[in-house]
Amino acid sequence: MAGHPLKAVTLTHVRYPRGDQLGHFLAWVSLVPVFISLGGFVTHFIFRRELQGIFLALGLLISQFINELIKTSVQQARPETCALLETCDSHGWPSSHSQYMFFFAVYFTLLTWRSRWAAVLVAWALAVLTMFSRVYLGYHTVSQVFAGAVLGIILGAMWFRIINTGLVPYFPAIEESAFGRMFYVKDTSHIPNVLKFEYDNARAVRKNMHSKDN
Repeated sequence: MAGHPLKAVTLTHVRYPRGDQLGHFLAWVSLVPVFISLGGFVTHFIFRRELQGIFLALGLLISQFINELIKTSVQQARPETCALLETCDSHGWPSSHSQYMFFFAVYFTLLTWRSRWAAVLVAWALAVLTMFSRVYLGYHTVSQVFAGAVLGIILGAMWFRIINTGLVPYFPAIEESAFGRMFYVKDTSHIPNVLKFEYDNARAVRKNMHSKDN
């Protein structure tokens, strides 16, 4: 270890000025991409395995890979304020947090705006707050977060079009494939109200079980 500088795993290592309540709140907001990835998508794959959710997660991974390629190519430094946070060993343009959240907001909006407009508003509010938090906390400049937002919007819209015009017709085949049957992946986009559908079916199965017992 001697002679080698230490490097921290900064996945959840977000700093804010002591006593700054807004900074404390925004520090948690800036972790929303982590919560979506580790909490949302991992839980989704374990319990739901919807093809739309799986391809959304795949699109976000591709988006973050593109972000790293651009950062490595451009090599724009983070703002000077970032030096005080001791987490400035990576490049800043474009902001990956901003790109992630706006990709998610665009895809989620195009997928669900007709039935879940309240959730869509929450997604956009979190995207804007995340973008603001990265500037407020000193991790990015304004241009870096706006670049991430624009790139996220473009990539999110493109990925939605690719999936929902090119791949959705093949969802039934994926469901019936060996992979689909092994991992129980499914597509319920043809069901108007999935929550009610699952609720009604769960009740029906329970009633059927009780009738057989009697």
